[in-house]
Amino acid sequence: MRGLVPPDPETGVSTPNFAVVYMPGRTRKRFPAGCVQIVEDREQALAQCDPAGNQFAARVLGPSKSSEGQYLYYLLEWLDAEGAKR
Repeated sequence: MRGLVPPDPETGVSTPNFAVVYMPGRTRKRFPAGCVQIVEDREQALAQCDPAGNQFAARVLGPSKSSEGQYLYYLLEWLDAEGAKR
């Protein structure tokens, strides 16, 4: 997975999470922490998403600290109401 910082198996810092991501579209593969709202589960992510408001349900990995000192989340998959992965 090019461009993805792998999780450290000894610390568990970067973990997969369900989230609502605020982005203009679904073309990016990583997001600043300020654009990501971690939620409890898939159903909550789908309930809180608002595509018209640029808020999309996703599974993300993070947080990871970039070389510039920014905290980032990486896209694992986009979620939709039908349960299909994108």
